[in-house]
Amino acid sequence: MRNSIQRGLLGSLPAVALAVAAFALLPSPGAGQAPQKKGGGEKGVGGAFGKFGPYHQPPYAKGAPVGRTPEGKPDMQGYWEARFNAAIFEVQDHAAKRGIAPGKGAIVDPPDGKIPYQPWAAEKAQDLFEHHIFLEPEAHCYMSGVPHQAYTQFGFQIVQTRGYFVMLWEFAHTYRIIPTDGRPHIPASIKLFMGDPVGHWEGDALVVDTTNENGRSWFDMAGNFTSDHIHVVERFTPVDSNNINFEATIEDPTMYTRPWKIAGNFGRNLEPNYEQMESACVEGNRDPERYVEEEGGKSKKAK
Repeated sequence: MRNSIQRGLLGSLPAVALAVAAFALLPSPGAGQAPQKKGGGEKGVGGAFGKFGPYHQPPYAKGAPVGRTPEGKPDMQGYWEARFNAAIFEVQDHAAKRGIAPGKGAIVDPPDGKIPYQPWAAEKAQDLFEHHIFLEPEAHCYMSGVPHQAYTQFGFQIVQTRGYFVMLWEFAHTYRIIPTDGRPHIPASIKLFMGDPVGHWEGDALVVDTTNENGRSWFDMAGNFTSDHIHVVERFTPVDSNNINFEATIEDPTMYTRPWKIAGNFGRNLEPNYEQMESACVEGNRDPERYVEEEGGKSKKAK
């Protein structure tokens, strides 16, 4: 119970404050991404704050063959945590920068690990990081958007019912109810933080097509922003009962020169009697106004 309370208290802290604190604690990047390798956990990237911290990545544990739901689909139900290198801090491969340790992100295409921005978008992302980092959406307890929600802080639960694949996150009360009947998207005029997901099965892989996002989410804590033209296609592929591979292809011709792809995986939370807590983060949080900022190498309270 004490560990669960600890996780709940950490969940109430804005993401920016946690990122600054994690800078000094973040281990070397690169562990825990590939499912066939051991890694993650307290020594893996995102192990800051220990086993019950927001950036914990579970150690790899080989599972049994994947079970089946009554409908014959792969059974991925249960509690999960993400392994996406240091993507929660910055989705691109990155050198050290203010408040962020050097590390590997989650981009697998292009091979250089960089977002293929159009010049204007690259300039805007840099300006957001250098001068407007207080606008980072998770710091204000907004939902993370797709695909960022896949590797947001803390873990999540998967529930499967006939015709639906449901994901329930601890952070910010976020959820996705994904229909798996291939229905059409809602009208383009409706914009949502988490967009409109439409899923279908390709063999044992769940493919989710998401449109209608509102363009108010970022990919990370480093200013890599989105627009309401973003289109994301995700693939959830179970490896065994304890591991799920994930990839997402992102396209937006208004911002990028080409589509690009991220990849990572989820490890089952094997903690006995695990309880997912209710996040204390609330939409519209203004706490960042009261956190410290640095000026001239010294900390002071933000005015």
